[in-house]
Amino acid sequence: MALEQLSDVVQKCQALPGDGYSSEDHDVFTTAGRTCIEEGNSPQVLSIVLDEKNQNLIRSLGWNLLPPLIQVLLEKEDKNLPQCLAIFNHLMETCRPKELLIGLLEQLEHDDPDGIADRLHLLLSPLQKVLLSLGSRKASSLGMTLSSVLDQLAKLPVPGTKEQEEDDVFSLCRCCAELMEFVRPFVLEARQSGRTQGGSCKTPGGDNEDELQTELLKFCMKTLTQPLLEVQLRDPDTLPLSPLRAFASEILDIVSAIGESLPALVFLPLLKRKQVPGFLEEEVRYPKSSLASLAHLVFVHHLAADTFPSVFSPVFCLRGNLEHVSLLLSRTEDLGLQKGLELYEKSLVCVDNNSLPADLLEIKTFLTVPQDLIKVMTLCPTDVLRTKGLKVFQLSIDKFDTEAKYRFFQYLLRTSNHSGVEGYVIKNIKNQIDSALQPGKENAWFQGTHLMPLLRRVFSLPDGPETDLLQYMDRVLESLNLLRYLVIRDKVTENQTGIWTELYKIEDTFMKPLRVGLNMSRAHYERELQETREGKKKAKDGSVLSVSVGDEKLPRMTADSQIQALHSALHTFDVIESVLVRVEELTEAKDGV
Repeated sequence: MALEQLSDVVQKCQALPGDGYSSEDHDVFTTAGRTCIEEGNSPQVLSIVLDEKNQNLIRSLGWNLLPPLIQVLLEKEDKNLPQCLAIFNHLMETCRPKELLIGLLEQLEHDDPDGIADRLHLLLSPLQKVLLSLGSRKASSLGMTLSSVLDQLAKLPVPGTKEQEEDDVFSLCRCCAELMEFVRPFVLEARQSGRTQGGSCKTPGGDNEDELQTELLKFCMKTLTQPLLEVQLRDPDTLPLSPLRAFASEILDIVSAIGESLPALVFLPLLKRKQVPGFLEEEVRYPKSSLASLAHLVFVHHLAADTFPSVFSPVFCLRGNLEHVSLLLSRTEDLGLQKGLELYEKSLVCVDNNSLPADLLEIKTFLTVPQDLIKVMTLCPTDVLRTKGLKVFQLSIDKFDTEAKYRFFQYLLRTSNHSGVEGYVIKNIKNQIDSALQPGKENAWFQGTHLMPLLRRVFSLPDGPETDLLQYMDRVLESLNLLRYLVIRDKVTENQTGIWTELYKIEDTFMKPLRVGLNMSRAHYERELQETREGKKKAKDGSVLSVSVGDEKLPRMTADSQIQALHSALHTFDVIESVLVRVEELTEAKDGV
């Protein structure tokens, strides 16, 4: 039936002049032709397609036969595979390029990850051939094609281990390699056109060559974000032949080939760029996530590092990378956080210790990036990243000079709102004071009059005697340890830190309120412990109790668990009190001297 319909419409169309086919002719040819191929009548369809009298018809309508043909070519098991391949090749030679492009791109779309790689493998070469046949009119079509290909590539899982990349279990590596083969002739054309124009792709007016370079730039920027920002590249020592590393390297080569300066892109936040005439505003042309990925590839994996002139100082590189670090640390997935930590660490290690001046803290990112880092240290559920975050945080502190450290500590104590972070900062303050007290290492910031404002902020309780000592345990203990160190290390007769001049104020504003707070907290928790024990005796074994501490209810748990939690709180108060008592003894002893 379908074969008869196809033969009838073909015979009818042979008598029509030019392309004067009706919509009915189009529909009958499409439906009947596709059905014939699906029903195994490909040899008869091939005969019709090759008939010289039908070439005008095939040129106009033949591309509609692509869906069933491509399905047969993908399955590779049909007995009529040779005939279907012959039909496909003839359509590629005969049909109009723009219609072929539409038909091929429609067949590229696929939701099943298992089929995406095979479709890309089959269709990239025909797509390349069609695009090259478009001549100077190819730029927008190339952009549409590359966008579709990357959308499909994004559906493939990324390898999470070295073995998965080596075995290419998700076919991502093969697809990336084939994509590079696909795009190579267009890059060559763009490179040649750039040479013709004097090496620049930013010529005002936007001719066809500029459009081609623009589409390739959009492709590279999108690729830097996905998949390259979502994959963990392996170093050569780990994986000598890494397909994904090679893919990343080729993307950077393309960026350079189309006339873009890699250093200028990485340091875009610092360099004032001229307005680029043409198709895209700067933030669209150079997405921030793509530039962050580029910076990570250059500074962490050292790709295209030879394109960076040595004139850039480590401090300049650090400044240029801070916005990229901030963007990466603001991501939610572990890999994004890891890349942010790696880029920040690599940017810091090249900077000399104690060299960054305090005026750099007037630059916003020198304060916002540590805040991003603190979020990783305190909120990230992954222990490895929290540990790495703390290491990089300390590294960033080490790079500041003494005045910068002083002002940085002030800022953190004022803004962090996290007891653990504040405790860590106070420990760093103690280390800086200890260094300043060493012979020959005196400095004005961690001794004498400058030190006092910092110590006043350290020796304070956020809510006076009513401060939640469990919540602020880390800060309180580190403050007491610092005070204990000062009264032992700094002699009353020397008073290098000024602690003995300020001690009576510290006693009034810190030690006495802390003592009151400890007594109140202990009494409250002891009462809760007694009530919980009594409640346990009255309740059946294993019953779930609800206990309030202050105005808040502890999570519902068994009586034994509640008792354990209350004992833990009381132990914390004992630890704080033991240090407080020691400090009180030391201050009384020194006062008596």
